[in-house]
Amino acid sequence: MITVIIAGGSGTRLWPLSTQKNPKQLLSLTNEKSMVQNTYERAKLLGEEIYIVPDISHAEALKAQLPEVDEDHFVVEPGRRGTANCIVAALAHVAKRHNHDEPIAFIHADHHIRDTSGFALCFEAAAEASTKRQEIALIGIEPTYPATGFGYIQRDGEMEGLEGVFRVESFKEKPDFETATQYLADGNYLWNCGYFVGSVSTFLKEMGECAPELKDNFERLSALSAEQEEYKTTYLSFENEVIDIALIEKSKSLLVVPASFDWMDVGNFKDLHEANPSDEKNNYVRGDNVHSIEVENTFIRNEDADKHVAVIGLDNVVVVNTKDGLLVARKDLSHRVGEVAKKIQK
Repeated sequence: MITVIIAGGSGTRLWPLSTQKNPKQLLSLTNEKSMVQNTYERAKLLGEEIYIVPDISHAEALKAQLPEVDEDHFVVEPGRRGTANCIVAALAHVAKRHNHDEPIAFIHADHHIRDTSGFALCFEAAAEASTKRQEIALIGIEPTYPATGFGYIQRDGEMEGLEGVFRVESFKEKPDFETATQYLADGNYLWNCGYFVGSVSTFLKEMGECAPELKDNFERLSALSAEQEEYKTTYLSFENEVIDIALIEKSKSLLVVPASFDWMDVGNFKDLHEANPSDEKNNYVRGDNVHSIEVENTFIRNEDADKHVAVIGLDNVVVVNTKDGLLVARKDLSHRVGEVAKKIQK
């Protein structure tokens, strides 16, 4: 199996740790390795051929973190044009180098997963199902709470001869809390985490039937070399599109494998706190010169050792100090950090 790691994005909800110059996939957030380095280690369990798709703004920094990856295994976006065109660019690159019927796993560089063996087994099942049926197979996450920040995949019956693989009945947009609660109780809904498996041939077949503009983009890029200026101008002429909307939700025939591994989209500081070990009072502290008295349920990180950070008598807060800024927020409102970060980064 070939693996493609989608490594774009800016992670504004983790400001001031994550910035446009140094986005979250390049940061050490859950252990001493960066998010993309952890993802690369997981990808090696799926196969030897691993391609990484960063955008040009942080491609060199990403290459520096993955010195074992040769230049040909980086597919650099000339600019961000959404996950749909990111995947198209990767398919065009892979198609010139591999059998068009070999399954390709598309994964993201900023997810947190501990059960790496379960991760590998699920993708092997998805690859087998996709190859047998010549259909795109998704990995869906079993919901653990009524999340309103994820889209949902409604699964139908189990496929004959493919244990643990289900037909996709429909996609649901991010729901309100009441609807999400109904989905959780129903038991047939999975979080859509953006993981896909399919060969070049399978993706092109689906694009031809459901998203001809993406197939046209593929053909235009395939006729060019990434070193050509025309490649860059062609790519930048594409509309910014998300793969879920541009292709996946239009497809009439999809498979889904419910994940048997733990998964977290580290999208805000509440998530990041949960992804890290805490003390007996549920406090996480990282960095030098941090001083705390009578605090509970707090996430404290000091990246600027020249400054002392003191937190006293607080509960349910995030305190992050870096050379780029200082954040103090209620942890349950940390998903709104992106609103401030976008204003600052303008």
